[in-house]
Amino acid sequence: MKQLTIVECPFNLGLKELTPGVAPGVDKLPAWLRQHGLYDRLGVTDIHTLAAPSYAMDLDPASGIRNADAIAAYAMEQAILLRQLMKAGTFPLVIGGDCSILIGNMLGLKQEGRYGLFFLDGHTDYMPATLSSTHAAAGMDLALVTGYGHAKLTNIQQCTPYVQEAHTWAVGNRWQEPAYVAEIYRSSIHYLDLPALRKQGMESCAAAFLEMIAHQPLDGFWIHVDVDVLHNDIMPAVDSPQDDGLSYAELEALLIPLLRHPQAAGIEVTILDPDRDPMGKYTRPFVDSLVRVLVH
Repeated sequence: MKQLTIVECPFNLGLKELTPGVAPGVDKLPAWLRQHGLYDRLGVTDIHTLAAPSYAMDLDPASGIRNADAIAAYAMEQAILLRQLMKAGTFPLVIGGDCSILIGNMLGLKQEGRYGLFFLDGHTDYMPATLSSTHAAAGMDLALVTGYGHAKLTNIQQCTPYVQEAHTWAVGNRWQEPAYVAEIYRSSIHYLDLPALRKQGMESCAAAFLEMIAHQPLDGFWIHVDVDVLHNDIMPAVDSPQDDGLSYAELEALLIPLLRHPQAAGIEVTILDPDRDPMGKYTRPFVDSLVRVLVH
């Protein structure tokens, strides 16, 4: 793997308030992981912070998505920084924040070439604003980066789509409401929910994705990790907890071969909310796992 660099994206405008008057705490994640030793254990000294705007819940009438203009503006800043880091030959570990940071990362990659996406998440995040009860971009990020949604977020700087559906794998969903999963089944995304993933096997899934990468005219691929893909017993510090989920052994079996591949362009980590883990009980094992996959 190339030299690791850390990009801090303390962004929370892609989530709706869970408690009235209280902003989602995911914007504290970069500082939280640094406090729990991640940066020191990885030996990373090249750290970039992209300051985020103050939290709001503004519902954009044109797109039906909260904070759409602010998310688009932040995505453009992300894209500029990511492209600079790629040109410098580094491997970015982007720490959110909420899942809407995927938009800026995929925008930057689209501006550099053709990239695939391995989307590891406890939800599909693939639906239009009309189906969303929260109207929050963090629940629609996969749809938005593949061009499904309002142009304010799907066609920033006339770059739609940021990644082709055919070059996208969505892995690990366990929210099985029929209307919700019907959306992704209608797409060209390669979709494996949690039972299908376990049936195929972690190593086999990673190998199949890399086989796809090898046979497509792509410049590389990006990895998205929403920590809510993990089992609720080991990672309940998320905004949408569910039963079941991956173990750390399963997570690592997926990520290690992807991260070792020469076409891996970077990885993002999202959704762990420090306010939901005030003693660090769930954060410490997560840091241990991240270190294992990133220094393997």
